[in-house]
Amino acid sequence: MTSSLSRKKSIFISGGASGIGMETAKRMLDRGWVVGCYDIVPVEWHTDPNLGLDLDEGQLITGHLDVRNWEDWVAAVEDFTSHTGGRLDGFFNNAGVIIDGPLSEQDPERIQWILDINCVGVTYGAKACHPYLKRTKDSVMVSMCSASAIFGQPDISTYSASKFYVKGLTEALSLEWRKDNIRVTDLAPLWAKTKIADVNARSVRTLGVRLEPGDVADVAEKVFAEPSFIQKFRLHHGVSVPDKVLKALSDFAPDTLRRAATKVLVG
Repeated sequence: MTSSLSRKKSIFISGGASGIGMETAKRMLDRGWVVGCYDIVPVEWHTDPNLGLDLDEGQLITGHLDVRNWEDWVAAVEDFTSHTGGRLDGFFNNAGVIIDGPLSEQDPERIQWILDINCVGVTYGAKACHPYLKRTKDSVMVSMCSASAIFGQPDISTYSASKFYVKGLTEALSLEWRKDNIRVTDLAPLWAKTKIADVNARSVRTLGVRLEPGDVADVAEKVFAEPSFIQKFRLHHGVSVPDKVLKALSDFAPDTLRRAATKVLVG
């Protein structure tokens, strides 16, 4: 670890091998941050010569992380922060998976798999990064939530419920970590063109898959690097106009109306 790297801002990204995690990493690297990309599969996108990356030595750190495993979290965060002098300005709690189909037909092992990654993994990540985040002034944790946490979604019920968990964890930790001066927030977009959208859910057909991973990464970059006054106090960030409108309407609508609207859109 060089002294120059220890002075740079740093961010740890789970699920950084592809999709939204990868695109966010690229943007933070462009800003000069030290970026840690960890995933259960090898992180190799940075070796593509067509990207034309011009990085300082040690600016991008990659490694293995199975988010279901607590020891993996401890080892990965320790490994990354060993390159930053213990500094951690941002944590993108991004890794997530999906299963689809009626709950009555879902494989119990797949149910366990998605909950271990989307719920347990997100919680482990928060716990593992907390000691490092609280050492750094104005640090932030952003978790990947979803517009499916506005109202429970049929055909992706387990995934939708897991994102309600992320939403609840964000709200709880925004209060619990307030004393540590850690800003806690999440992103809640509609479908983006990632593996998550490759499912048989009616909302994919009715609402479409209109977002690129980079659209979500643009918002993540803003929240991490230069949030507006309003963004600093917002817990749940939309990405597109439709998901922001749906979120705003749901905040003021009774459950019966939200259920009826959801049934029309995706039921």
